[in-house]
Amino acid sequence: MRILVQKFGGTSLSTPEARQHVIRHIRKALSLGYKLVVVVSAMGRKGDPYATDTLLELVRQNGDSLPARERDLLLCCGETISAATLCSSLNAEGIPSTVLTGGQAGILTSDNFGNAHILTIHPARIHDILEQGKVAIVTGFQGKTANDDATTLGRGGSDTSATALGVALKAEIVDIFTDVGGILTADPRLVENARLLPQVSFSEIVNMAHNGAKVIHPRAVEVAMQANLPIRVRSTFAEDEGTLVANFDALKQERNEVRDRFVTGIAHVPNVTQIAVPNPNAGFDMQVRVFKAMAERQISVDFINVNPSGVMYTVFDHEGERAEAALQEMGFEPRLTPGCAKVSVIGGGIHGVPGIMAHIVEALTDEDISILQSADSNATIWVLVQGTDLVKSVKALHRAFLSE
Repeated sequence: MRILVQKFGGTSLSTPEARQHVIRHIRKALSLGYKLVVVVSAMGRKGDPYATDTLLELVRQNGDSLPARERDLLLCCGETISAATLCSSLNAEGIPSTVLTGGQAGILTSDNFGNAHILTIHPARIHDILEQGKVAIVTGFQGKTANDDATTLGRGGSDTSATALGVALKAEIVDIFTDVGGILTADPRLVENARLLPQVSFSEIVNMAHNGAKVIHPRAVEVAMQANLPIRVRSTFAEDEGTLVANFDALKQERNEVRDRFVTGIAHVPNVTQIAVPNPNAGFDMQVRVFKAMAERQISVDFINVNPSGVMYTVFDHEGERAEAALQEMGFEPRLTPGCAKVSVIGGGIHGVPGIMAHIVEALTDEDISILQSADSNATIWVLVQGTDLVKSVKALHRAFLSE
């Protein structure tokens, strides 16, 4: 049985016209002989009637006191509405289909309501539907606990639902349909000449997603990467096949050549605050105390530099004041620089290549951009800049590494 998983995001389902594009992709997949599982998100975006953020706003307007378990129950409604609407449209078009909630599809999760993790998937009911010649429509973003409580998987959860189901069903590939044509070398809203990437490796797209690229959620890619399950990121509104995400060896075979590409893309994260905490007495426990204080207050930290004279790290701007207060309570004198941006140069070919950092510094210096902090890994070099320099930085680095 050749199985294909298709995932459609909220903008792909928000209007009757958009849903006709969805149906066209479903028809094409069926004509190619695939048994089809379709994973759907809630319709539209904030402000649209059934969008997830709209449902959350309903709670805020009515006491804002809904427990986490009941909040998940409410949030599951958005995907359920999408799935039922699409099912009706498909059946009217002569394409038999059946809707399953995440729990009915066999997705068992932890009981961490609002950000549950998939523990296992038992897809027997999906197989039954496919063997009947029907399309299985599964509500994304959700599952159920061992006690049959509905759970949601957090932001990007529908992407994760799709790749996890693809792994459990041993699908040939997972198509992630969005409102863009694939994965680009940079955010096209910042870089007008950003280019479509025909192929990227799993590790490259995980790094891009973790560092601000919003086309696909990193958890979804990590699930697919563990099982070596290829993903295509495609536009709902076009026939192009978009960007193939697979392992590096598979990509080399796809191209039938080996082509050095040091840098794949430029990603960015705005609205972060740099925190520098001097170590007043050179005490060895200082770093532990700082990061324990952040963990106890559920403040996420990033871009960490530790040395005997102190620590430096970043938090999101909206957490800056809480972090500062916690540090001052312990007697530290933190220095905060709010309104910064993290810009990342990402590529599977940068590790061990001389001159990459020099090229980054030169590109930013030529634009009079100061680097506040930097760090690197095997596939990424990060720089922290003032938020006012974000657009200039992304454009300068894209021009330096990715202009043709």
